Amino acid sequence: MRGRRLAATVAGLAALVLAGCSAAPTAPAPPSATAVAPDPGLPARLMSTVSGDGAFAHLERLQQIADANGGNRALGTPGYDASVDYVARTLRDAGFTVDTPTFDVRAFSVQDQRLTVEGRTVESTVMSFSPSTPAGGLTAPLHVVAQDATSGCEAEDFAGMPAGAIALVKRGTCPFGAKSENAKRAGAAGLVVVNTENERLDGTLGESTETVPTTGVTASAGADLATKGGTPVTLLLTTTTRDTVSRNVITQTTTGDPNRVVMAGAHLDSVPEGPGINDNGTGTASLLELATALGPTPPVANAVRFAWWGAEELGLVGSTRYVEGLAPADRQKIALYVNLDMVGSPNAGYLVYDGDDSDKQGAGPGPEGSAAVEQVLLEQLSALGVQGSGTDFDGRSDYGPFIAAGIPSGGLFTGAEERKSAQQAQQWGGQADRPYDACYHQACDTTANVDRTALDRNVDALAGTVGRFALDLTGVPQRQS
Repeated sequence: MRGRRLAATVAGLAALVLAGCSAAPTAPAPPSATAVAPDPGLPARLMSTVSGDGAFAHLERLQQIADANGGNRALGTPGYDASVDYVARTLRDAGFTVDTPTFDVRAFSVQDQRLTVEGRTVESTVMSFSPSTPAGGLTAPLHVVAQDATSGCEAEDFAGMPAGAIALVKRGTCPFGAKSENAKRAGAAGLVVVNTENERLDGTLGESTETVPTTGVTASAGADLATKGGTPVTLLLTTTTRDTVSRNVITQTTTGDPNRVVMAGAHLDSVPEGPGINDNGTGTASLLELATALGPTPPVANAVRFAWWGAEELGLVGSTRYVEGLAPADRQKIALYVNLDMVGSPNAGYLVYDGDDSDKQGAGPGPEGSAAVEQVLLEQLSALGVQGSGTDFDGRSDYGPFIAAGIPSGGLFTGAEERKSAQQAQQWGGQADRPYDACYHQACDTTANVDRTALDRNVDALAGTVGRFALDLTGVPQRQS
């Protein structure tokens, strides 16, 4: 998940890592099949047909693909290409017509990284698309920028910084790329971004080009560094950025109103560090399990479109390129979007994106109609005996570009690197004060890293939700172009 290499604000979407599209991603051709009368029993039938075991069989295949291709399914690798081929072949075998539109994207890799203070190495994580330091690294005094909510977001934040210093800023409010650009304009030689959580900080500088070498540290490491203003710091980053091509996978039912499309999506790529079975094999497999159960000619009132996105881990590139590539009239036809990203975390939470902002946390509500998506997802979980909770629309997954385009959105999520609270552990079981997924973005994110009960529940909740909206869009207004 997560475009975790992403600034945690939807406002940052404009700075995502995008390049020209080598084959414009368009909606599938309008259906030509004879209309089928909608079946009110469809949602219940879908829920009885799909299963966590069925989804897990797809996960085992994704694991085999990663094992045969260097241990991952990341952008620009044979493992990703094989994942696309597997999803597309499975859909075609089920009778769907499948498109795999391509898009250009910048790929990023790290050959070496070190952050050293007073002879001690500080654990750090390079921001995607960070430039390299000079060979051998650079040593400069640490300049501590005010560690507040807007740290590094304004040029004046760097007032008084000596030229050539390495600046320390705190995560928040503006994209990481904006912080790095401001640091460069102010004369910094490098930038260290402090997380707001005591976890590693994955992020991306996005499309920004006028940046300095940038890395991220945990909240506790940053708190220690903030006491060391003026201390010499050594930063070494050796990175490579290259242009490549990736693919999405898109299919749509041939029944249902093509002017009122219910869309569901999940990202297909992993990070280079591991096979990505929870992140996001679980979303991929859940969507594939539902699509094959629904079939290409279901008895629906509204067309259903499924998408598997490429290059999410590089900044939501596939989904963003897709939404931006649609003609305005085609965007209007998407009634709503449901996102699946990490739905089998081993210390699972049952989280639903907060479409109405009733939790009053982080970003505001989604576009009008998002509250209805949230409500139906919560109702589906409740019917399965699970009380779901809201989670913020923080821009960290593929719903981001849909929200930015004004499309009502929602989705399911069982948690990533954040820690489960004591209250949540009491509510859902599992371990308090432990990450939802301790293997997030690591080699241990294998089939052994999946909570099969959580996977089963989320597959059912997805099926019930998509089935309901495929029949009835009550609560989701028709948007005007």
